[in-house]
Amino acid sequence: MDNAEYARMDVVEARMWWFRALHARLASAVSNTAGRLLDAGCGTGGFLAGLQAGSAQHFGLEYDLTAAQRAASKSTAIIATGSINALPYADASFDVVVCADVLCHAAVEPALALLECRRVLTPGGRLVLNMPAYAWLASAHDRRVHNARRVTATELRHWLEQAGFAVHRLTYWNSLLLPLMIVQRKLLARGTAESDVAAFPPWLDAIFFAITRLEAVLPAFPAGGSVLAVALNPIDPKAAEPRA
Repeated sequence: MDNAEYARMDVVEARMWWFRALHARLASAVSNTAGRLLDAGCGTGGFLAGLQAGSAQHFGLEYDLTAAQRAASKSTAIIATGSINALPYADASFDVVVCADVLCHAAVEPALALLECRRVLTPGGRLVLNMPAYAWLASAHDRRVHNARRVTATELRHWLEQAGFAVHRLTYWNSLLLPLMIVQRKLLARGTAESDVAAFPPWLDAIFFAITRLEAVLPAFPAGGSVLAVALNPIDPKAAEPRA
């Protein structure tokens, strides 16, 4: 991403409704796990900083050195620099890998990155993956953060199964706010270079965050601004072979 985007993220991710909602979803997906956790593409470290201390050992990987330094200053996690296309860890190093809005970036090769995530997971380990949804929702913000792809739930399932993962859960979210997202991205902000990462008025931020929390306790919706997947690295080595 552009350095300016990392700087914006660093300032607002602890309080902006979007990051708080994403981190809450990710935290829920890893809440009943133990062991070593890797945030692959940890950015400026907001998710790692928000994790409660427990039995897990937390690690972060970030491609950008400045962002990695910011992440290291926020938590006790062990932060390294490197690419998700070639993770600098031994096989079966982690019980959980979190990868939030990383496979969408232009510098990432999704198929290779998913194979790398499976390689560093223990048998039975868990991958928690978030992606922006729908190619037609691409906007100036995607260009600013170097997003090259947005996916449907069907496409994400295919990616995961091709890499040998067993999909445990796959859902759209940020569904109730999707109509506003469409209006903002496709009508109001058309052609502009504005970033979606910004501080909102506190009252509006509180409303948006409350809507995401309400959505979290409702049945899953058939569409949304993001797709969240929880997938398992099969214990049977033959089941984990990538599909042709």
